[in-house]
Amino acid sequence: MSQTAAPPPVTTDRDRLLHDLEALSEVDLIVIGGGASGLGVALDARLRGLSVLLLESCDFAGGTSSRATKLVHGGVRYLAQGNIGLVREALHERRALLNNAPHLAQPLAFVMPAYRPWEVPFYGAGLKVYDALAGSASLGRTEWLGRARTAAQLPGLRTAGLFGGVKYWDGQFDDARLALTLARTAAAQGALVLNYCPVVDVLHENGRVCGVRWRDALNAVGRREGAVRARCVINATGVWVDDLRRLDDAARGQDTTPMVAPSQGVHLVVDRSFMPSTEALLIPRTRDGRVLFAVPWLGHLILGTTDTPRDAVAREPRALPEEVAFILNESAHVLARAPRAEDVLSVWVGLRPLVRPAHEDEGGTKAISREHTVRVSPSGMVTVTGGKWTTYRSMAEDVLRHCGDAGLVPDLPPCRTARFPLLGAPPPGAPATRLTDPPGLHVYGTEASDVQALPGVGNDLGLGLSEAMVRHAARREYARTVEDVLARRHRMLFLHAARAIQAAPEVSRILADEIGSDGDLEAFLALAEQYRRVPV
Repeated sequence: MSQTAAPPPVTTDRDRLLHDLEALSEVDLIVIGGGASGLGVALDARLRGLSVLLLESCDFAGGTSSRATKLVHGGVRYLAQGNIGLVREALHERRALLNNAPHLAQPLAFVMPAYRPWEVPFYGAGLKVYDALAGSASLGRTEWLGRARTAAQLPGLRTAGLFGGVKYWDGQFDDARLALTLARTAAAQGALVLNYCPVVDVLHENGRVCGVRWRDALNAVGRREGAVRARCVINATGVWVDDLRRLDDAARGQDTTPMVAPSQGVHLVVDRSFMPSTEALLIPRTRDGRVLFAVPWLGHLILGTTDTPRDAVAREPRALPEEVAFILNESAHVLARAPRAEDVLSVWVGLRPLVRPAHEDEGGTKAISREHTVRVSPSGMVTVTGGKWTTYRSMAEDVLRHCGDAGLVPDLPPCRTARFPLLGAPPPGAPATRLTDPPGLHVYGTEASDVQALPGVGNDLGLGLSEAMVRHAARREYARTVEDVLARRHRMLFLHAARAIQAAPEVSRILADEIGSDGDLEAFLALAEQYRRVPV
């Protein structure tokens, strides 16, 4: 890493942030959306010298960007689909992400068990191509494994009928904390970044987008609002991009053709004892042609995922009984001890913003490209959607390229994000941490000592969460609600919903001490019940 990030902001005091926003009349770039795409654009643009405002209607990564399968990957199944360009790009972006945030993204070995004799040579040959496409960005070479080594690599695997396996390398990450770190890194570089501040209108002048109107979402009494002008407005709202596109098109008297075809992915979390391994399991083709993962993460085991088309775009999508049944049934075919519904500690759902093809055919969402799309409307609003977390950085670079080509921003210096360490990134040669380990201070990287200096470091709230971590979340990580803390600053809700319910009152008490609010405790308890209950 050739560059060093600036020190983090001392605080993320909301009154100060809102005061700064009210004083802001014009910027070069407004980014709408605090997920992977928007945050990547904000950091890239700020590092190239543009003045940047990012507004998020809820919390950073509050939607799709906190609900990934936690994999930093090139896309083995995209290779099978023949999308060589996407795989090559993702493999090289995978290496950049692991280098820039080694405390939040790390290599992870995967094992494909083979229950038919042809699978070992077939999948092994394909993964050798995967290695070749990675080139110097490779994380490790593919290996053919015999029956005994496969069983040893994946304790808890069903061994009846097992012929062997193939081991290859990808990566895993903490998606919500990576998003938060991008937000804080952009703020440390001078961007103004706010959560819970929705854009309520897109402003036009002479037929061109010229800014936005915003509103503070947290204070019902004395609610603050205002407008900011900008040379360029980026719509990076994920599965909700069509909502902003409708506002833009309506100003020009035009109808809107939807860009996004949402797809739902369900994940079930169970105890690590079902597969006590530091390596992940991948079944590349289940009986109905889907993919099954069993991924060790933060001391637990994630099972997933599904790929179900959805028309509704809910802030908190719900798992369908048939999706849960699919994951449990397929897991029973490969795990010696089959997880049951009562073994599930948390169930959570993400919506993928897949880009609609120009001519929609049958075949469901598996046939829709996972590549991102950037469009510039006649009024000059730039929309980005699609893609995946692994390629967030190159997506941001592409967005700014489109902005430049459209004359919305001045000529820009070269992109700097490929080798720019994010906040908390340990220096090269620092002791390695593991995201397969239970939650703890290791996800803070070099900021761990800042957390330990806060009151309550010895007050354990469960699953490695301390009172000091809650205070750090409120003071330096934009946390305003119990959900912010237990879903995204710490991942307790995603790991064990019942434990999150137990911890919530104490988190609420600490937030009241820090920010004068109970952090919407009752709303969180209702949400956690949704994560706890398994639809069957």
